[in-house]
Amino acid sequence: MSKYDPLWKYLKENKKENYKLSYEEIKEILGFEIDHSFLTYKKESKEFGYEVGKISMKEKTVIFSKI
Repeated sequence: MSKYDPLWKYLKENKKENYKLSYEEIKEILGFEIDHSFLTYKKESKEFGYEVGKISMKEKTVIFSKI
């Protein structure tokens, strides 16, 4: 179990094709802010049927797409 499991479960349970979540929305789901380690953990999202797309530092958003 990883610290990002609540985020992956959120994506899977809501069953949307695509998500564009702000860093703030992700913080609300996880209970903490994403950090550089997110880049390592993002591959776990595939186990829940999603892949991490664009991570925008400028807009402070992350795009997730159903696979």
